[in-house]
Amino acid sequence: MAIKREDLADLIYWRDPKKTGPVFGAILCVLLSLVFFSLISVLAYISFFVLTGNVLFRIYKTVFQAIQKTSDGHPFKDILEMDLTVPAEKVHEVADVAVAHANAAVNELRRLFLVEDFVDSLKFGVILWCLTYVGSWFNGLTLLILEVVSLFTLPKVYETNKAQIDQNLALVYGNINELTARVRAAIPLGKKEPVKEE
Repeated sequence: MAIKREDLADLIYWRDPKKTGPVFGAILCVLLSLVFFSLISVLAYISFFVLTGNVLFRIYKTVFQAIQKTSDGHPFKDILEMDLTVPAEKVHEVADVAVAHANAAVNELRRLFLVEDFVDSLKFGVILWCLTYVGSWFNGLTLLILEVVSLFTLPKVYETNKAQIDQNLALVYGNINELTARVRAAIPLGKKEPVKEE
């Protein structure tokens, strides 16, 4: 019972608000609860409410079946019979992708920290400097809440205003590329000198 990319895209782009609304609301409620309570408390409360709801529903169905004299069986029979095992091939596939991404990240960080290309390291330094300000304004949980809200809003905004956003992004990227080219031309560091033959 894996989530397909199309289903995830439908959720993010609000194709069916009756499905997206509860998913977005539930995720946001859990994250906002974590602002005020510990992770253990939030997990315990959610589990307790789910268990209480299921017990009450089971009692209701049992009483209803006794009154109606039906033998429908366990109300959660379909879910209890569902196969929840994770295939070993899927685990290996995900692990291989994770290792490939981790290796690429380590190589890129080595390149940036050891100043293989001066301009790229300078850009990385500016990003790190900006992150110090972001870190002083927000904690990790607040950033996660902002990311979830952005995930459920920005794709829809982009889909509705694609032409204007693409036009403005092209201008921004053009200016950044022009500035980068000027910096590369002005700073000789990072350029490989041609080898002179004698």
